[in-house]
Amino acid sequence: MDLEKQPQQPARPATAPPAPVPPAGFAPGDGLRASDADRDRIADILREAMAEGRLTADEHAERVDLVYRAKTVGELQPLVRDLPSSPDASAPRPEPQPYAYGPEVPDGPADNLVAVFSSATRKGRWRVGPRTNAFSLFGSVEIDLTEALFGQRLTVINATAIFGSVDIRVPENITLRGSGTGVFGGFDVRSLESVDPEAPVVVVNGFSLFGGVDAKPKRGKFVADLQRRLRKHLGH
Repeated sequence: MDLEKQPQQPARPATAPPAPVPPAGFAPGDGLRASDADRDRIADILREAMAEGRLTADEHAERVDLVYRAKTVGELQPLVRDLPSSPDASAPRPEPQPYAYGPEVPDGPADNLVAVFSSATRKGRWRVGPRTNAFSLFGSVEIDLTEALFGQRLTVINATAIFGSVDIRVPENITLRGSGTGVFGGFDVRSLESVDPEAPVVVVNGFSLFGGVDAKPKRGKFVADLQRRLRKHLGH
């Protein structure tokens, strides 16, 4: 006996897996890959926060290290979430503001740092003149510009080391250039070009004989709020 034909049932469509739920506080742009401009913008916010005293130098250095390790925009935002005026990293970067310099120092004698069988140091909050001469003979000279006040855009340092050393440290957001010679010694200037065309320029010219001249940026140190700091230094 023939079996009664049963009507065919329509095939059920496959059920799509549920869409993943983003974590709380996740913004649509957080998964975007971070660009160099995004990282620099966040680094600027951290620099301003340190200049205002909201972050210590150690906290600033730690966060800046994380900024340049970040791969996505979402990794950048938590680094500035507790700071005021922290714009979205995907927003257009504002045009850099020109640096403000104080009245130029009249052309006069250069600042001199001499170390003969001794050491000489210039660091902290001080006003840099247009020209500085550093001479070391069986000694050491240290010039730290990371907290200095630049009264002019161009600063020239002439460094000579004979059986001694001259070490120069500058902030990370200025331009550093150099030209010199080492004879049985070293002359090492780590060139640095600021993205801001109005940033201070430090030029190191030097000579070393059985000694060393070394100039490079100091990590985590930035020139900030030049106009405010210079006015405060001059008592205005």
